Amino acid sequence: MSRLRIFDEHRPEAPLSTHTVHAAIARELDKVGVRFEQWAASQPIAPGASQDEVIAAYRGDIDRLMAEEGYQAVDVISLKADHPDRAALRQKFLSEHTHSEDEVRFFVAGAGQFTLHIDGKVYDVLCQAGDLIGVPDGTRHWFDMSEAPYFVAIRLFTNKDGWVANFTGSDIAQGFPRMEPVAAVG
Repeated sequence: MSRLRIFDEHRPEAPLSTHTVHAAIARELDKVGVRFEQWAASQPIAPGASQDEVIAAYRGDIDRLMAEEGYQAVDVISLKADHPDRAALRQKFLSEHTHSEDEVRFFVAGAGQFTLHIDGKVYDVLCQAGDLIGVPDGTRHWFDMSEAPYFVAIRLFTNKDGWVANFTGSDIAQGFPRMEPVAAVG
């Protein structure tokens, strides 16, 4: 189940509110300019599927978003608990950073946790299969995939170089809850 927890940036021990109904999550995130949609994850894709398989399965949605938003590149990130570089990859995303372009992810399978730091609040978004999140450029955030990652996500970029992070140097991410492993299901 998708989940949004909103915290005061100085109080990571207790959320101000928690939302598990998709419409409520989308409404709260829309207030801070974050896109959150539920799509039908209708193609059976699991971690380990090739990038070409995933992109082919979702070509219609990808083409629509590329036309709507002007994205220039698409790729797929797919990880599961036995990936040999999972710890290094997790560490890469756990520090607060920004991007000079929107960060758009559609979760085809599994789950991942985006945590956004906006206007004195921290928005902890657990994304599941079928969730699309669009984090606006310049938004401070971090991403966790847990110690036992299991997800496939389509990533869309306006920058043809793909994922480029600008780390803030803040240690705020270390004070907030990490993602707990999620059962390996679609």
